[in-house]
Amino acid sequence: MSEGTMQRAAQRDDRATGVPPTPFRQRGSDQRAKRLRRALVCAAAVPAVLITAACSSDSGDSKAKGGDGGSTQQSADSSTQPSASASPTVRAAAYKRLPDPCAVLPKKTLTDLVPKGVKSGKKGSSDDPSSRSSCAWSSLDNNGVKGSQFRWLNVSLLRFDSDTTRGAGDAQAHSYYTQQVKDAQAVEGAKNPKVVPLSGTGAEATAVRYDLKKKEGLFKQQTVVARVENVVVTLDYNGAGLAGEKTPDADDLTKAAEKALKDAVASVSAANGEGSAQGSSTTAPASPSKPASKSPSKSPSKSPSSSASPSRSAAKKA
Repeated sequence: MSEGTMQRAAQRDDRATGVPPTPFRQRGSDQRAKRLRRALVCAAAVPAVLITAACSSDSGDSKAKGGDGGSTQQSADSSTQPSASASPTVRAAAYKRLPDPCAVLPKKTLTDLVPKGVKSGKKGSSDDPSSRSSCAWSSLDNNGVKGSQFRWLNVSLLRFDSDTTRGAGDAQAHSYYTQQVKDAQAVEGAKNPKVVPLSGTGAEATAVRYDLKKKEGLFKQQTVVARVENVVVTLDYNGAGLAGEKTPDADDLTKAAEKALKDAVASVSAANGEGSAQGSSTTAPASPSKPASKSPSKSPSKSPSSSASPSRSAAKKA
């Protein structure tokens, strides 16, 4: 067989088996190897891409939970929660203390009102002296068979604190002041009552005077009431001529009581760091609350009998 014939026979064998000649097989193997390397490189890159994507996803979730997203959620939650209602407020009381009730009047004033009893001041009992207190004096000028002049004086102080339930202290004081004036006009057995508004004494002041007949004689009664800020000052003053002595002049007693009231109001202001009561407000509070309980001071109708009996005092002096 010739060489050409043998070559053609080999080519036929190659076609019959589907295997290309040697040069062609080499090139196919090289191409398959390159494709395999690319596949392996891509396969190795895929996990890195997946890991990067997963990290990016976690980072976004974390930011949504703990970053700006968390702040936004917190703001949303706080905006949906109902806000707490504001606590009720009330204006503070101006005065925080009371003076010694037995020292609210100067000696000269006491000498004018109770000439024989300047040193007879007796402090009333109180469970809270910073809120309520009182002091009483009595005077008997005993002239034997010529008769005697009797005087009785009582000063009571009542201070109100501001309270969210009862209201501002000055409003409570205004209500109590108003009630005190009404009570003074409603004393049983009072004759010839007269009510006189006073000016220049605290924020508001009134004088109530009347005659009161007792077994000892005819008493001239003066009740003067003033409010200075959140404190109410009530001053009861009465006088009588006993055993035939002349009945004192009501006008004189009223003027003396009004002067004493101004002194007492000034003492209250001074005890709270003010020079005088003239700087206090001159108008009543806008919305006074219900009247407070009564002061521990003695009622005007009881004042003469609450002091020592004139006859007994005269007997003691005798």
